[in-house]
Amino acid sequence: MDSDDTADVTETEPTTLQNAGDITENETSLNRYHYSCENMSKRDNQRNLAAFWILGLCNNFAYVVMLSAAKDILGRTDTNGTHNATETMGLDDDDYGGHRVPKCNHVGTGAILLADILPTLLVKLTGSLYIQFLPYSVRVLLVVVFASISLPVVSLSHAVWLSLFGVVFASLSGGLGELAFLGLMSHFHKNCVSTWSSGTGAAGLFGSLSYAGMTSAGLSARVSLLVILVVPAVMAVTYFFLLVRPKDVTTKIRVNVDEEHDTLIENDNSPKMMQMSLKEKVLVIKSLLPYMVPLALVYFAEYTINQALFELVYFPSTWLTLSQQYRWYQVLYQVGVFASRSSVNFITIDKLWVLPLLQFVNLGVILLHVMFPFIPSVWIMFVLILYEGVLGGAAYVNTFYKIRNQVSAVGGYLSDRTLSSPVGGVRQ
Repeated sequence: MDSDDTADVTETEPTTLQNAGDITENETSLNRYHYSCENMSKRDNQRNLAAFWILGLCNNFAYVVMLSAAKDILGRTDTNGTHNATETMGLDDDDYGGHRVPKCNHVGTGAILLADILPTLLVKLTGSLYIQFLPYSVRVLLVVVFASISLPVVSLSHAVWLSLFGVVFASLSGGLGELAFLGLMSHFHKNCVSTWSSGTGAAGLFGSLSYAGMTSAGLSARVSLLVILVVPAVMAVTYFFLLVRPKDVTTKIRVNVDEEHDTLIENDNSPKMMQMSLKEKVLVIKSLLPYMVPLALVYFAEYTINQALFELVYFPSTWLTLSQQYRWYQVLYQVGVFASRSSVNFITIDKLWVLPLLQFVNLGVILLHVMFPFIPSVWIMFVLILYEGVLGGAAYVNTFYKIRNQVSAVGGYLSDRTLSSPVGGVRQ
């Protein structure tokens, strides 16, 4: 930002915003603060769009791999922490007519989900207390370090508790990364939201596919996890060498509350560090509820499907073993996520509440099949899981896209702090 632009900003009169959730225009002064793609050359614009896609890919990669490898992580150890090469999620004869039914690990794959989600939730709920004190370069370095720790710890451990400890580091990496890159995104053009979302969707696809592919090709789970160490390195190279970063990405827009009219006021003459009162934060969070509640419900339904029901869904008359079926369920789910996350520039969904309704229908159908098997073919289940991923990806990208467009007057603050907190551990 040059001195002339700064002068223009400081001369702008404060603008009263009637409702934090109804702000769709009046972005001229904001774009002077936020590093907009329109102010860059076409080449730099393309570099940034590509960079955000790669950053989204790398940020969610370890998270997805941990979920895809959940059965293998738990299956190679027993509850006492000793190596047990035979204890995998196999088939046993039950007491009801000799039918072969799925045998679960002592610790369910839901344990991996909790270890992969709860640290992320903690980071996002507490991020507003410390994130503003960390430069973006430090945030990204922490993301890279945490991811680099998680993969070898999980790969080389023989105890469940140590494996879960490694998964926690992957979760911390993903949560801090989302907090950092959503904040950074507020300084760029809104199309970066689309490329970031597409990248996170691609992480689901390539993460699950790469793990399933390597293990199907004969690599052990341990070696496969170590190979994936290349991903944190790619993230570092992308951020420090590919992304065209603004000279000052700490500039914030001051937002005050008009006590008389109970509205938010944008003040361009504010200092760089934004300070908001509790009342201001409540107003902002309240404006986000119509977006975040449907998203949270969608993810509640699909996390239940993926980490509680997938390991119980088995079709014995196919060419895939039980372990392979579990891995490919994860792959197909991520294919759906990737397709829908990449579609926001072509198809947008305004009625977000429709998505949780459809996802809960999915949950009901698969739960009924687990209890009373009635789906005749694994191919039908494949279609249901693909559809589940489409709904989840659509909920994610449309929620963030609508927030970025409709609540843009507090964009920097939303992205850095408030936005990530209501989202919590919701990630794909």
